Amino acid sequence: MSRSRRGRQRLPSEPVNLSIDRLSHEGRGVASNEGKIAFVEGALPGEQVTAVYTNRRSKYDELRLESLLTPAPDRAEPPCEFASICGGCVLQHLVPESQLSLKQQILADHLKHSGGISEYQHLPAMSADTLAYRRKARLAVRYVHKKGDVLVGFREKSSSFIADMESCQVLVAPVGNLIRPLRDLLMSMDGRRDIPQIEVAVGETQCVADDDMSEVLKVALVLRHLEPLSESDLDRLRQFGEQHDIEWYLQSGGPDTVHRFWTEEEPSPLRYFLPDPLGDITMHFQPGDFTQVNAQINRRMIRQALDLLDLQDSDRVLELFCGLGNFTLPLARRAAHVVGVEGSAEMLTRAGENARRNDIHNVEYHVADLFTQFETGSWADGSCNKLLLDPPRSGAIEVISRIDELAPDVIVYVSCNPATLARDAAELLRHGYRMTHAGVMDMFPHTAHVESMARFEKVASGRG
Repeated sequence: MSRSRRGRQRLPSEPVNLSIDRLSHEGRGVASNEGKIAFVEGALPGEQVTAVYTNRRSKYDELRLESLLTPAPDRAEPPCEFASICGGCVLQHLVPESQLSLKQQILADHLKHSGGISEYQHLPAMSADTLAYRRKARLAVRYVHKKGDVLVGFREKSSSFIADMESCQVLVAPVGNLIRPLRDLLMSMDGRRDIPQIEVAVGETQCVADDDMSEVLKVALVLRHLEPLSESDLDRLRQFGEQHDIEWYLQSGGPDTVHRFWTEEEPSPLRYFLPDPLGDITMHFQPGDFTQVNAQINRRMIRQALDLLDLQDSDRVLELFCGLGNFTLPLARRAAHVVGVEGSAEMLTRAGENARRNDIHNVEYHVADLFTQFETGSWADGSCNKLLLDPPRSGAIEVISRIDELAPDVIVYVSCNPATLARDAAELLRHGYRMTHAGVMDMFPHTAHVESMARFEKVASGRG
């Protein structure tokens, strides 16, 4: 009999009592249940809990915390009232210090078990504000007829449904406090059934100290709409933007259709600032561009990368996956010459504009698909003695496998996935490098996302 005819397996209805041993890399409590591994959402190590089944598989069960019998000492009261349903954050019930310890352990586990690396200097865990930090987000939108309302926000935990939320504590305050007003706005619109998402992008109006950036925010929202908007809907958007001091962009199709709406004058750009000692740099960007979600951590991350590279006036630096020039331009303030490589020609156009705007002339950019295209004789000619890598989650194995052609003495690797960092680190060891430093950066507090940085140096003496 086919699986579809047998129907779904019926879950046990009775709760079970479990003792939580540890946390998984996804932030779930791990216990033993009748000889099987049990993952318990919302539970922490050392806790005795009552949990209910949400799924059963051949090798493990999935459950949800129902009640605490013995709470862990590092359990926290979630700062967000929607933490129990929203999938945007999964660790709000754990104090921030223990969140950092978990991420450090995740990185160490991957490096040891996948990379075979355990001897290195541990960089201090990098942290900043844990609330109202997030500047980039994609908010899902859905009109729900049965509710007579529009939902705006992140997906529910382990679900494709949108969480019924009124605010968000991790988005920067001017956006997190807009969730309910946005729901009311969209509910009033004729086109509410044809709006699937709002993209958030936040910049700064002026350069200030790290701790003061929340006072100088500039918010842009990109409204994705599947059908043309009526004039009355456009009027509603205009009034909302004026009332809440936000800039609306409209998107009717692909990324090339994004445009600013209702301006009679030249729109002021979205910007963020990298003050000294990062080079006193102003970065312009478009709302759809990749920028770091956490501005405080971004500044500190760049400082750490510069320190680990230990740049000298004579250094020639290669940065791969350079984007808008977030690292490239600070590097160019300290090195003799910098080469940036990126797959998006549009991003490199803006990177070049940012270089000229900041009067930086010792940097050059090249467009290349670093996953399939690796031409020698231009940027890959081995003339750079230091390398900075900032790849996507899939890592940089295609580059690492040909690292001998680049032949840098020092590599700083910025990673958003400890699994691919560990894999690539093991490959670097096979090419004659050793890892000297590694540590985590809490780019996404209250989530299980692990951002990290590692430094490698060539073991062989000298360069060719």
